[in-house]
This record gives sequence, C-alpha cells and structure tokens, in this order.
Amino acid sequence: MKNLDLQEIRTQLDQIDGKLVELFEERMKLCGDVAEFKIETGKPVYDPEREKAKLASVRGLAKNPFNEIAVEELFAQLMTISRRYQYQLLGNHGDRAESQFKLVENLSTAGVRVVYQGVEGAYSHAATLQFFGDQVDAYHVPAFDDAMKEVMEGRAAYAVLPIENSSAGAVIDNYDLLLKYHNYIVGETEVAVNHALLGLPDAKLSDIRTIYSHPQALMQSSQFLNSHREWKQISVENTAVAAKKVLEEQDITQAAVASETAGKLYGLQVLKQAINHNTCNVTRFIILGKEPVYRMDARKVSICFEVPHTSGSLYNMLGHFIYNHVNMLMIQSRPILERNWEYRFFVDIEGSLSDVQVQNALLGIQKEAVNMRILGNY
Repeated sequence: MKNLDLQEIRTQLDQIDGKLVELFEERMKLCGDVAEFKIETGKPVYDPEREKAKLASVRGLAKNPFNEIAVEELFAQLMTISRRYQYQLLGNHGDRAESQFKLVENLSTAGVRVVYQGVEGAYSHAATLQFFGDQVDAYHVPAFDDAMKEVMEGRAAYAVLPIENSSAGAVIDNYDLLLKYHNYIVGETEVAVNHALLGLPDAKLSDIRTIYSHPQALMQSSQFLNSHREWKQISVENTAVAAKKVLEEQDITQAAVASETAGKLYGLQVLKQAINHNTCNVTRFIILGKEPVYRMDARKVSICFEVPHTSGSLYNMLGHFIYNHVNMLMIQSRPILERNWEYRFFVDIEGSLSDVQVQNALLGIQKEAVNMRILGNY
C-alpha cells in the first residue's frame, strides 16, 4: 500500500513539475520583454531595490516559517536567472563588457627590451629566455614592483613575473601588483622547477650549516632540508641571489638552493641534485605589457573583481560562468587592505574576448560586481 501511495504522490509531483516548467517558460518570455524595454530605454538590468521588495512580497505569501525561507531562496534564483538571460539578450544587441583590448595577430617582440626580477640564473631569467628566445635584450631589477614600474614607465616593453607554483601555490604579492599597475597580461610560460643544493667548489655536505634561498624554494625542498636539523634556513629575494651570495661570501659552511644552471653560472658545485620533493613542480610566469592586446589564439582570460559584502554575492558572480558555459580555471582571493574582512577575487577562465559566451559572462559580472577589471587575454 505504501509503495502505491508513494507512486501516486510522485505522479502528482510530476504533474506539478510540468506546470512549474510551463509557468517558468512563460515567466522567462516576460523577462525577455523586460530586457527589450531596458535595451530601448537604457535602464540597468540589475535593480536591487526592486528585487528586495519582490523577495519580501513573495516571502509574505508563504504559509509557514520554513516555506518563507525556501520561497525567498527560490525567487532569488529565479531573478538571478532572469538577469543572466537579460544580459545575454543585451549581448545579442551588441552590449559588451567594457574593455580597451585590441585583437592582434602576434605580439610585437622584435628588438624590444624585457625585464625580470632577480639576477641572471634565476628561474625568472629562464622563463624570459624560454618565452622570448636566447637573443632577447633582457635585464633584471631587484624587486617585482620595479619590474612592473619599468613597463609602466616605458623603459621595458614586457615584464616577466612568477604568479603561481604547482606545489607552493600563488605568488600572492604579484596579484596585488596586477592592480597597482595598469599593465596587462599578454602571455604566459611554465618553467619546470628542479632545485639543487649548491656549495663552493671545495665544500662537502658535512661542511654546510646555513642555507639561502627564496622562501618558496625552501618550502619546495623542505623534506630534504628538514632532515638536516643542524642547518639554518635563511630567505633571500630569489634562488639566483642565494647562489651569488654563496659565491661572493666564500664561506664553506654556506649553500644555496637554486637551479643547476645558476650553479654553473656562479661557479658552484652541486652537493645534492633534485632536492625538491615534488618532481612535477612547475612555476607559471606571466608576461606583462603596457598595451591591452590579445592574440587570435588566446585561450585564457584573467579578471579581478570585488563583490558586495552580502550573503551569496560570490556565488551569484560565479554563476555567470555556469550559465554561459564558461569553464573557470582558477580562483584566488586577496584581502582588501582598506576594508577589513572584505576580499577581491582573481579568476582565470577559459576562452577569448572574441567569444560571445565569455563576453556575456563578463558583462553580467561587470554590471553586478563592485568593480571588475580584465587583466589580460592570452
């Protein structure tokens, strides 16, 4: 008897669901009419006060406290879907996310100067040579901030900065620099990380007491380094700086964690090969230029946005990607320094600024986020 009753209940639910779908499609047709009106009059799609009043109204129609909350959530989603549909219609009428990006066939790299942080032999140097070729006119500066400034002020055409490591995570300070300077990501390259322990030519492993390297290199080699509790680990600007320091100070008790290439460049011997515990370790570097351009073969878009400090706001922003079938590749949050406990989000998505679906997703976020910047398409 219970199975028969359950089947009958399910039949009734199916009938109601059919009616709900029919009513939903009727509602979406009216939403399309609203969009046409807004296109003609220039009114914004998102009207938070209207939505707030609507939610209060439908909540009051519910018969019990549980349904009040459920109905509010249901209609919040209905109105979110409505907005996404309206943004899609706006996109079909030529409305696009505001940007100054220009499509180019190729990047202009002939005879240009390229800047990277650190010294010769650093992984940033290797990334520069890998992307631009061995004959590139490259030079180095002490800090990442300096590299961005070189491009912004026109002394270099491009800067090469690390942005993410497959084992240590994001280079968080460089995310902040993407907002501080109005340079644009125009390319990326990945460099395999293979750290070695480097010492003076006459040094032995038993002589070592102090290790120098970049904090991430120390972290990436922590399993090996921590097995030698007698060693003191000291952070420096980058791995090549560590190698250069060991050479200059000529202290047999000092060693550096750096690439074997840096060891050859500075005349150091390899005391231990491949000390990083993740053998698949890769660092991703971004290439930054002053002009907002993207190539025809660009397949990744990087953006940054802030959201209203309200429940569900991030969910609603990311929903624009889902609705437009845009694949999100990465999300990283950074605190907003002037506003405690509020965050801005850096997101990488798959696609090109020439793609309609990408444009529709970006348009929706740009209209609803506190602010949004397109950092690059590459």
